[in-house]
Amino acid sequence: MAATDTPNAPSAPASLLGLAAFVGAVAAAALVGVLSSADTAADYTALRQPPWAPPPWLFGPVWTALYAMIAVSGWLVWRRYGWRGARVELSLFTAQLLLNAAWTPLFFALGLRGAALVDICLLAVVLAATVVLFARRSRWAAALLVPYWAWVVFAAALNYSVWRLNTGG
Repeated sequence: MAATDTPNAPSAPASLLGLAAFVGAVAAAALVGVLSSADTAADYTALRQPPWAPPPWLFGPVWTALYAMIAVSGWLVWRRYGWRGARVELSLFTAQLLLNAAWTPLFFALGLRGAALVDICLLAVVLAATVVLFARRSRWAAALLVPYWAWVVFAAALNYSVWRLNTGG
């Protein structure tokens, strides 16, 4: 079998449906964030921030780009190997997406910044494992997740700083 053969690859119509499913799953995670932080802009700006904190307007464009990359990354692995052929990789992908979705309600809606810090640290670890395993399947899929991982690590540092500055941690 040639290196380009993909025995678990879906047909073209199924591939497009798969892409739509990945976009939908990632959009659902994003929607959880939007809904749980809709009325918190004033609360967030009232929090003491480290001097290196980005302006609030930057988060929307960054997350929009990252969410698109996340969806395409998962789809690339699924499209080539299917669920059976990449069960571990796609399970980690799903786990990181769930951890991602949990962070915003913890940090914003519930104000549990310490719990949010634990969540985002777990996210960074699970995401790093996802990148490593995706790299064995698709360099492009892994590469698409690297900026996301970097942003998550930065966001974890920001989460920690905001937590310490506002509660004494």
